[in-house]
Parts: sequence; structure tokens; C-alpha cells
Amino acid sequence: MFVYASMGDQMATCRPRGNRFEFVIKRSRLLPRPIYLSFDTEEEGRTYCDHLETLLDQGIVPREFLEVEQKSEPVREIIKDYIDTVAIKPDDEHLLWVIYSRIGPITAKQVDYNWAEKWVSDMKLIKNLAPSTIRHHVGALARCFDWANRKDRMASNPLRMLPKGYANYTGRDKKLVEPKQDVERDRRLEGEEEERIRKVLKGGYKPDGKQRPLLLDHRLAMTLMFDLALETAMRMREIFTLNRGQINISRKTIFLEKTKNGDKRQVPLSTVAIDVIERYLKTVPKRDRGPGDLVFPWWNGAVDRKELAATTSILSRRWSRVFDHAGCPDLRFHDLRHEATSRFYERTALSDLQISRITGHKNLEMLRRYANLRGSDLAGQLW
Repeated sequence: MFVYASMGDQMATCRPRGNRFEFVIKRSRLLPRPIYLSFDTEEEGRTYCDHLETLLDQGIVPREFLEVEQKSEPVREIIKDYIDTVAIKPDDEHLLWVIYSRIGPITAKQVDYNWAEKWVSDMKLIKNLAPSTIRHHVGALARCFDWANRKDRMASNPLRMLPKGYANYTGRDKKLVEPKQDVERDRRLEGEEEERIRKVLKGGYKPDGKQRPLLLDHRLAMTLMFDLALETAMRMREIFTLNRGQINISRKTIFLEKTKNGDKRQVPLSTVAIDVIERYLKTVPKRDRGPGDLVFPWWNGAVDRKELAATTSILSRRWSRVFDHAGCPDLRFHDLRHEATSRFYERTALSDLQISRITGHKNLEMLRRYANLRGSDLAGQLW
């Protein structure tokens, strides 16, 4: 057993528990019972406990360690009310509905640190999710529990107590399952792929190995989607939900009211983008576009999660057929966003911040993988 001194007259004790380390903190005058915490490493536990003990030495007891009357309200009701009453990001809403369908009949009273650890463990050992996917699930539910805590519907949020690196597979996990790795797609258009895709979209193109050209409705709309993806780095849903009022040709911008991240964004338009938009609007009659002022014909305009997901699914399958016919079956429509972002780095002198404002990346760290493109381009100009 190890002992770490605190700033007060009490000490946190630590002992190995299998592949983890259990810390115990006691404050008889402040805490209703000892606090038991588990960490993957001694150093991580010591850092957390030192911070916690500093607060306790000042007479500050974090809310999650107080005995508060906890309601037996179903967690599903909390999740549903949170989705219905709070303006949350679309990604969070999608994940929370997934969690809602899987979480079972657990109540707020049953949600403690042990439950949080087991939930994360199940996502590794049973569902075999990648660490990044686990973090997304935990983040979405943690924000929901924060809200419930502020509304006094939950006494604490144990998800905020999970140690750093909680989503990574431990040595013990690796003995039980094959760890799922985070996969960062970096697929770009190669060789003559863009040219072949445009031939498929235009019609009449029969590649080797195919019996006939691809039959495709709304070819001009599909072509405009392709052009906008490459020129603006917009996401599929941001494109197919466009209405005429969002496009300002004179200002050379597209205004996105609500993006995947839940933020508004102004997307600047290149001369190429402006040209293809104007030709499409002049060529395609309004009756062949979507209802109202919608630019594209596939979505009915209903701001409904299921309706949007259904349209995304339809278009994803349609683009898979296009890419397969063009000889690039491993390409996805979202890869065009990666291609467009890469081109911003290769063909412009825009800064990371300026590019992030175009693409909508919230975290500049997400753009770091593109930085080498500019370095490679500069290197190519040396003797």
C-alpha cells in the first residue's frame, strides 16, 4: 500500500487492484463516507487526488461527493427531455438517440462511478468500439447529465470523473478482445478518378468491366453536388439541404444556418463554384428542384432527424454506385471534403484559422494532418 501526503492532516492511500490503482480519501468532518477512486496509473491517480484534496483542505466538497437525495427517474426520460428542450448539436442528438435505445431501464439513482466505468468497459469489450467513438458517446451523455445536474434531476455526473485516457484499451482489455483502432481516413482523388467520375455523371460512359452506362436521375443536381463538395468542403447534408436564400451570388457566399457542429458559418465561393451554381439555376427548372426554394430535389424540407437520415442514406448509396462505376469503389462522398480541404492548403496561402472558418472545423488540431501538404508543396520548389 502506498501513501501520499496531502496539504491537510489527512492522507490519500493507494493500493494496486489488478492492473489499476485504487485511491481512498477520508475526511470524516466533510465527507459522509470515504471516496474510492480507480485509475490506470499511479501518477494519474496522484495528480487527481492532489487536486481533490486541495479543495477538501479548503473546506470545498465537490457536489458529486455529497449525499444528495437522488431521484429514481429513468435516465431515458432525462435524455428525451434534454433533446426536446435544449438546442444541441445534431451529432449529439444522433448519439443520444442511439444511447437511449441501448441504455436500458437504469435510473438516475443507479448512475454512479461504477456504472460509468462499466458502461465504458462494455463499449470496449462487448461493442468493440474505437476509442474516438467511445469518447463521442461519453461526451454526448456527459453534456446531457450536466444539464440534468443543473436541473437537480441528478445529484452528480460520474462521467466527469472518468480518468484521462479512459477510452483507450488497457492491457487487460487487450487480453480479452482485439482493440479497435481509430482510423483517420485520408482518401483523396487520385490519377484520373475525378475525370472518370465526371464522365459517369455526364452519362453515356461505359468503363471496362461494366455492361452498360450507369442509369442516373438528376445528373445536373449530382454534378452540382460534386462541384460544391470540391470547391467548398461542405458536408453532404449541408449541400443537399441548401435553399436559394442561402446563396448570395453578389457577396460570393453561402450561409449555413445550422451545421454539424451546431454553429452558423459563411462559406466563401470560388469563381468555379459561382459559375456552376448560376448555370444550374438557369438550366434546371424550379419544378425539377426541391419543394419551395430548395436547390436539390431529394429532400422534402422536413427538419426531422429520420427524414434527414433517410435522405443521407439514399444519396450515400447513389454516390457509392457512381464511384464504383468510375472505378473507385473505396471512395466515399465525405472523402471529397478531405480532398477540398487538402486543395485549400495546396493552392492557397490561407492560414489554418481562415481555412477552419471555411470548412467548419471547430478544433485547429483537426487540421494539423493537412499541414504537411503545404510543406511538401514548398519542398517541391527547392533546388
